[in-house]
Amino acid sequence: MKKNQPPKGSLISRMALNQVIRKGVTRFSWGDLYHLLLVLSWPQFLLAIFGLYIVSNILFAFVYLAGGDCIANARPGSFADAFFFSVQTMATIGYGGMSPQTSYANLIVTIEALIGLLGVAMVTGLAFARFSLPSARLLFSKVAVIAPHNGIPTLMFRTANQRRNFVLEAEIRVTLVRNETTTEGQFMRRFYDLELVRSRTPIFALSWMVMHPITEKSLLYGATPDSLVADEVEIIVTLTGIDETVSQTIHSRYAYTAQEILWNAHFVDIISKLPDGRRVIDYTRFHDWKIYRS
Repeated sequence: MKKNQPPKGSLISRMALNQVIRKGVTRFSWGDLYHLLLVLSWPQFLLAIFGLYIVSNILFAFVYLAGGDCIANARPGSFADAFFFSVQTMATIGYGGMSPQTSYANLIVTIEALIGLLGVAMVTGLAFARFSLPSARLLFSKVAVIAPHNGIPTLMFRTANQRRNFVLEAEIRVTLVRNETTTEGQFMRRFYDLELVRSRTPIFALSWMVMHPITEKSLLYGATPDSLVADEVEIIVTLTGIDETVSQTIHSRYAYTAQEILWNAHFVDIISKLPDGRRVIDYTRFHDWKIYRS
């Protein structure tokens, strides 16, 4: 019995944003600002909002200072007083000791209060959008195996739903990716869909053993570990379904490199039954496998 390291160098990981250099395309577009704010991690998102809030108040503090003695009860020329007056205005807290005392200050207060209201509305909307994004807790085995199944060599890996609910109308697609050279000598990275024993399930609750029989029609027919490595073969997996809790579509993806496809091996059993009839799935052994012995 063995345990394996997480996949490294797969197509999906190589396609991460920070791993791909795009020439001729601008790195940032204002039209993608909403998308960027959604894909940022929560620490990055909160840091960005905090930074924008501080910078905005600093800018308005300088605007107030430019108006001279326009804030009542503020120390003349005090940046700190102007900054905290701006904070009170932007947050619509209501003034205590300091208040606008000139037409100039009232005009800036009007503009800043409007910007503050718009800012609160946008940040609230963004936070709600981030919280409401559907997510999946789907687990994939760290390796795929090839072993006989009903007398036919079969590529197998397994996936599981880690939540205590159902994924409805779950559908899985498995794509083989390999290097090819055309008759004209042009290099290509080709994608081929693999036929599965079962590609859909009406209810996905526990685990799912995904199987591709390696028959004469299969692209893996006659392949060897060395040939898979030479062609830089990867198995790309995508799984979609409807989360019954939120009634929204969820999806997940995974990839297996040629080095992560084990030959003449099969997974250990992880599902058992208790005396009272309840099923038990042992996630601690989910990635475990052993050598196939006929």
